[in-house]
Amino acid sequence: MRVTQGGRLVLPAFVRKIFNIHAGGRLNVQIVEGEIRLQPRQEALRRIQALVRHRIPKGQSLADELLADRRAAAQREANQAARST
Repeated sequence: MRVTQGGRLVLPAFVRKIFNIHAGGRLNVQIVEGEIRLQPRQEALRRIQALVRHRIPKGQSLADELLADRRAAAQREANQAARST
């Protein structure tokens, strides 16, 4: 690969195909022990989800818990506002 004007890198077609990278796609860039590492954002998200998934009990929905917490907080705020009027 060559660095072109403006510091741009052109990924070879076979690399883009393997990682399903299209024009406008986003990559994460890491510098690790003197290396430049590129990672498609979807792959980074998949890895993060895999790391977290094993810590969540089967059948538990964090989204449902978050929604329940937000609803409870909104209800507390509404109750507090009603008492102060």
